[in-house]
Amino acid sequence: MRKHLSLVAFTAGLLLAVGYADQTKNRVTIPANKTNPTDGRQMYNSYCAPCHGVDGRGRGPAAQALKSPPVDLTALARNNRGKYPDSHVMAVLQFGTEISAHGSEQMPVWGPIFSRMNVANSQEKDLRMSNLSRYLQSMQVK
Repeated sequence: MRKHLSLVAFTAGLLLAVGYADQTKNRVTIPANKTNPTDGRQMYNSYCAPCHGVDGRGRGPAAQALKSPPVDLTALARNNRGKYPDSHVMAVLQFGTEISAHGSEQMPVWGPIFSRMNVANSQEKDLRMSNLSRYLQSMQVK
């Protein structure tokens, strides 16, 4: 009986370990290198383009490794009755969203990351998010 329980426990542990290893296999790491806080394009290319693509349509080189495809960032205004959702974009950058990719290992919430980049200047985070949002606005398809 103990052998049977030990075998079941060992098998369960092995399955859990394999499952965990499988989850980390597709991990995407995007380095948060320091960029110019006034250059929305540079920040987009460094932080967003690996998944969302240089053109913003969700076909970046790291997109294949994600569980769900990245959002087409060029359609934000079109999907919001023609108005760019600036406050929503700022909220997603700061806090994430209910979409499982945002705020997870797949898509970091950039607000806290931006906050840690320059603790001496607390306004830099807001400057970064604002300029990144403005750049996303410039990418909208008419």
